[in-house]
Amino acid sequence: MSGNTFGKLFRLTTFGESHGIALGAIVDGCPPNILLSENDIQIELDKRKPGQSKFVTQRKEDDQIQILSGIFEGKTTGTPIGLIVKNKDQKSKDYSNIKDKFRPGHADITYQEKYGIRDYRGGGRSSARETVMRVAGGAIAKKVLKGLGISTQAGVVQIGDIETDNLNLNDCSKNVFNFADNSKTKTIENFFQKLTKDQDSIGAKILIQVRGLPSGVGSPVFSKLDAEIAKAVMSVNAVKAVEVGEGVKVAFMRGSQNRDLIKKDGYQTNNSGGILGGISNGDLINVYASLKPTSSISQPTKTLNSSNKEVELAIKGRHDPCVGIRAVPILEAMVSICLLDQILIDKGQCFNVERKP
Repeated sequence: MSGNTFGKLFRLTTFGESHGIALGAIVDGCPPNILLSENDIQIELDKRKPGQSKFVTQRKEDDQIQILSGIFEGKTTGTPIGLIVKNKDQKSKDYSNIKDKFRPGHADITYQEKYGIRDYRGGGRSSARETVMRVAGGAIAKKVLKGLGISTQAGVVQIGDIETDNLNLNDCSKNVFNFADNSKTKTIENFFQKLTKDQDSIGAKILIQVRGLPSGVGSPVFSKLDAEIAKAVMSVNAVKAVEVGEGVKVAFMRGSQNRDLIKKDGYQTNNSGGILGGISNGDLINVYASLKPTSSISQPTKTLNSSNKEVELAIKGRHDPCVGIRAVPILEAMVSICLLDQILIDKGQCFNVERKP
């Protein structure tokens, strides 16, 4: 199976399945002499950890990180960093009744068609459980970026038709929905109660913001910064659309409205989302990700089985009614990994170019 590595100079390779013994990662290309501890990584993993409220999956995992290599006396050595998280609360029997059935909206049927075999226990490698190691790798990238004065912050800005009125990403830590408007908490709680009664799920939109990235990062043509970010974000489970800046709204705008005027004190607007011609312009980077509703819902339905017969399907188990809630730290991680990789690439080619601070 290919496609398990992301990045060129700062590279994350992950392995493991939802119901396997453990999940692991190798982070290669991390600069040396970066202060790094297991606690630095654990802080990020705890943001993603399942079972933290009644509005997410009730699978109970400690997600305790263990660093296997690449650290000496509390600092990175520049060698590969080995990471592992052991699974503890697998309930594979929840999937025994659907082992020969293809769940609509899942990768069951495409995995079977591609590989001729699949791990039906929670989706195996296609499960969002895999993203725990992305968050671990992202924690390392975040630590390096912090030293450069760069931060990545994300939050849910829409759940179904509930949108933020007063967007504030700092509100995300004040409610269990990671929602960027704390005044909407009760409305969302009431909505989720109805969602549970209906045995259904809901989609979401997440905003990822990057502050402090200097101008000049990214490349024109095939390696545009927005294209690389889009790839990083689209690689996350359930993401079906990515927008940068004003995104799809630009289709309704005139050139006189969309262009960001430049004055001595900087850009007057930020419709571009901080990226022009595939290169960062030093402004705030805004990226939006739209995630589909969880496909695993309790409503009975019909599907095909491995014998190509139509059969009844009733999905059991523990699933997120809205995957967007726990996707926030995952998207922060992937954008952080992408940015650090692009910064290292830029330094490699343009080390002799003097830029304005």
